[in-house]
Amino acid sequence: MSLLRFALAAALCFAAPVADAAGLTFIQIPADAVGPAMDAALWSPCAKSPEKMKIGSLTLPAVPDCPIKGEKLPLIVISHGYGGWYLGHHDTAEALADAGFMVIAINHPHANHFDMSRGNGLGVLVERPLDIKRTVDYMLMDFPETAKIDPNAVGFYGFSQGGYTGLVVAGANPDFNALPPRCADPKALGCPPAMKMQLHRPKLAIPSLVHDVRIRAMVVADPLSVVFPTADSVKDVTIPLQLWGSELGGGGGASPENVAALARELPRKPDFHVVKNAVHLSFLTPCPPIDHVSQACVDAPGFDRAEFHRMFNADVVVFFREHLMAAK
Repeated sequence: MSLLRFALAAALCFAAPVADAAGLTFIQIPADAVGPAMDAALWSPCAKSPEKMKIGSLTLPAVPDCPIKGEKLPLIVISHGYGGWYLGHHDTAEALADAGFMVIAINHPHANHFDMSRGNGLGVLVERPLDIKRTVDYMLMDFPETAKIDPNAVGFYGFSQGGYTGLVVAGANPDFNALPPRCADPKALGCPPAMKMQLHRPKLAIPSLVHDVRIRAMVVADPLSVVFPTADSVKDVTIPLQLWGSELGGGGGASPENVAALARELPRKPDFHVVKNAVHLSFLTPCPPIDHVSQACVDAPGFDRAEFHRMFNADVVVFFREHLMAAK
């Protein structure tokens, strides 16, 4: 990262909170001929003072259903990881909305925290990029306030399987034969549950996957990258890309070695960061105080997830500003 970008990120990280808050609206993207309905959370710039929205154990600093502030706003689409949901990265979405972006996060159908009925196997990996295309289609064509969105400034953020999803959307072609075989103990830390596949399997055909040239810039964190084993598999990923990796890993196909190999293979050098002492799940939003013992909330000793997310979110904002707002 350049010294200028570092200075801007630091300034955003330590700046006093602004008076405005992110607006938050829950919507549903309708079913169509190619896929089921998708639940989504939509953040947007809001001219009202912050409120506290209580959603389960979470308290979000957002204004429910706030009128969208601004015109021709850049749009960021968020894709969660295995077993995740649309609020799993809410702090990043809030930071982007506060900075003038519209942000939509979806629950991938039948492969999210509430419904994992089709969460395992290859089907979800094929369908995930299509979910993103359908989301962009809806936001640019059917969303009631689509005129507020700049169709030439669409970005993407994805974590773990969500990072895989973004890479495919950006032009990557995975090799599913590179997936690891079924773990001996599927409950073991680091065993990727979505990859529960037979030890002796026929060679897998590579299906045709959806790419979307409307995505102009992308941030991916600890992506499932073992399925991109060669430079040829990512040769068409040429958009600006910020890549984050955890030093300690724990995400199976998103191991530190896989992510580092991806950084080397990409044809356009990514803005690559390795987060010292972070584990795979450290990229999830900081947990509420009452929920500090579940696996999703456990960090390495000495790692401050809240402090890391302040700098991470600030740098993500700077990256998207540079690549989606530069002409504004």
